[in-house]
Amino acid sequence: MSTYPLVKFAFEVDWGGTKVGFQEVSGLNLEVGVIEYRHGASPDFSKMKMPGLTVNGNVTFKRGTFKSDNDFYAWFQTIHLNTVERRSITISLLDENGEPAVTWKVKNAFPVKLLSTDLKAEGNEVAIETLEIAHEGLTIENN
Repeated sequence: MSTYPLVKFAFEVDWGGTKVGFQEVSGLNLEVGVIEYRHGASPDFSKMKMPGLTVNGNVTFKRGTFKSDNDFYAWFQTIHLNTVERRSITISLLDENGEPAVTWKVKNAFPVKLLSTDLKAEGNEVAIETLEIAHEGLTIENN
C-alpha cells in the first residue's frame, strides 16, 4: 500500500473497448437531492430533510484535436429524435506502477454537447475539443 496520495495526471479512459487519451476529465461526482417537508405536528415549525433522487451530473472530456480523428462528432451524429448510441465508459486513476487504483464506471452514456476548439490567430496553444456526456449512473471502485 502506498503512503502517498495518487497523482491526478496518471489516468486512462476506456471508451467502449478503445483506450483514448484525454487532457482532462471532470464531473465524476455523486449527488443526492434533498426533500424538505414540514411535518404537520412539528412544534417548532422546522423542516425535516430526507434523501431524494440521485442526481447524475454530466461528465466532461477534453482532448487535443487530431487531423484524422472525428470520433466525438461521429458519436454525436448518432442522435436521432429519442434514440442515441449509448456507451459504457471506464475511467481509471493509475498508481505508480501504471495499474488502476480507483475506477469510475459510467453507465449508458450519450453525448449532449460538443465544443470544437476556439481559434486565435495570435495564440500558440494546442487545439482542444470538449465532449460533455449525460449518463444513468456512476460507480466508484477502489482496486
